[in-house]
Amino acid sequence: MKLTFLGTGTSMGVPVAGGFGANRFSKDPRNTRTRCSAWIQSEGTSLLIDAGPEFRIQSIRSRIKKIDGVLITHEHMDHVSGLDDLRAYNYVQETSIPLYTSGACIESIKSRFDYLFGDNKYLGSTSLDLIEVSETFYLNDLEITPLPCFHGDLQILGFRINDLCYLTDVKEIPEATKNLIRGSKVIVLSGLRWEPEHPTHLTIPQAADLINGLDVERGYLIHMNSYVDHEPSNKKLPANINLAYDQQVIEID
Repeated sequence: MKLTFLGTGTSMGVPVAGGFGANRFSKDPRNTRTRCSAWIQSEGTSLLIDAGPEFRIQSIRSRIKKIDGVLITHEHMDHVSGLDDLRAYNYVQETSIPLYTSGACIESIKSRFDYLFGDNKYLGSTSLDLIEVSETFYLNDLEITPLPCFHGDLQILGFRINDLCYLTDVKEIPEATKNLIRGSKVIVLSGLRWEPEHPTHLTIPQAADLINGLDVERGYLIHMNSYVDHEPSNKKLPANINLAYDQQVIEID
């Protein structure tokens, strides 16, 4: 199984609109971060995690030609505003795309994108099958387990896909969810910045400590802001944990 990091940045991206604050970090291209999204490829399945505002560009860069399903972590616009661009895949695949997420997120999507559903469906717009998930399910050769966690007071979902765990915009992980993560080979977890503490996101030190307490072989951090310089930050992290970067590809046995 292969994971491509389509985007690794915060809700505002790095640099933010207007380029403000771009002088805070080095010109290392790994410091340019589009909004968080990932692409999972297995022998039989092409799976997207989140679809943010740069999804069209991300899909072209990574040459995504097929999408068998979409996992949505939560309803914030940096994770769902690219759903409209999935219509290109409807045209090519000649079918609607299953989208798996929480019940609350489904209601939010139906409200925000009302023109995609029911009597309001606009001709030619994206066709999605919205599926609420709370237990382990299968998509072709992938075993997928929802991982409830908290983004401040908002309950959101991470996902365990075979031996990969993907969690973004996390502040707290309940013990029951930690037990679902333990024993996986790779974890992807958000780490906003080095300091100070944030009310709705883990800092990088908090994320690293959490990873090292979960019995996971490798950890990759995402959702970093424009105060995080890639190479100096990597040197400060434990050997088994690295910052991810846009278009990075990793293999999970």
